Amino acid sequence: MESLTKISVAEWLRHARQRLDPISEFASIEAQALLCHVLQQPRVWLITHPAAELSDDQAARLDNLLERLANGEPLPYLTGKQEFFGLTFQVSPSVLIPRPETELLVELALAYLQDHRGRRCADVGTGSGCIGVTLTRYVPNLRVVAADVSMEALLVARENARFHRVENRIFPVQTDLLTALAGPFDLVCANLPYIPARTLAGLPVTRYEPLQALDGGPDGLRWISRLLQDAERWLAPGGMLLLEIEAGQGESVPALASQALPGAQVKLHHDYAGLPRLVSVERGG
Repeated sequence: MESLTKISVAEWLRHARQRLDPISEFASIEAQALLCHVLQQPRVWLITHPAAELSDDQAARLDNLLERLANGEPLPYLTGKQEFFGLTFQVSPSVLIPRPETELLVELALAYLQDHRGRRCADVGTGSGCIGVTLTRYVPNLRVVAADVSMEALLVARENARFHRVENRIFPVQTDLLTALAGPFDLVCANLPYIPARTLAGLPVTRYEPLQALDGGPDGLRWISRLLQDAERWLAPGGMLLLEIEAGQGESVPALASQALPGAQVKLHHDYAGLPRLVSVERGG
């Protein structure tokens, strides 16, 4: 039997903000995101329909999601989506949530592709596919191998490729790094696990996001080092390798890259917060 007292959009938003205000600086935005998700309406609809009443089922779903959010569960896992580089991506607990700092890697990849004719690309540790799918959306003739050791992640990447209508140019492959692929690749993008294992226990991200996609081994360099050691085999002459790194790896990763590919042009790039975030390795032609 339905309740005789209905709660309106505006009333639920007030309730949600009160619940989230002590723990989040984005309480209003997060509350609106939950409402948009459950009601399947855009944000402007919430603003123009504050008196609209929620059904009992909608109110119950919203209250459940609100409590999960208040207990620390990431908003993108609750709504099943996350914005990245102006595009919407499906996400699940099988993949890392795409983050704004990774957009720097996409920016540099797009700049490289604009200046070079090479169109053979690999996205290593593709996860949700946000890097590879974004590149294919903006570079019409690009073909990308989306590599990941996790089949669950590859299924998410495949769905994102379909959603953005680039599935005919994205090729998911289950493999450990690029060991199962011969190359050569003109561009390789890699956002690999790079957090040192000793620091993981104290990070909130480990509560919900896949540990396999975070744990970089004792020094955080296990996967990056392995990829670099194999780079001479699959990186084409004149090709570019882009590696996202942890802020404390601004000296170690460039050194490893120079050892792996003598003569390559190795550069360290900082993010908009001024932190080391990316290493580019351009192989001599």
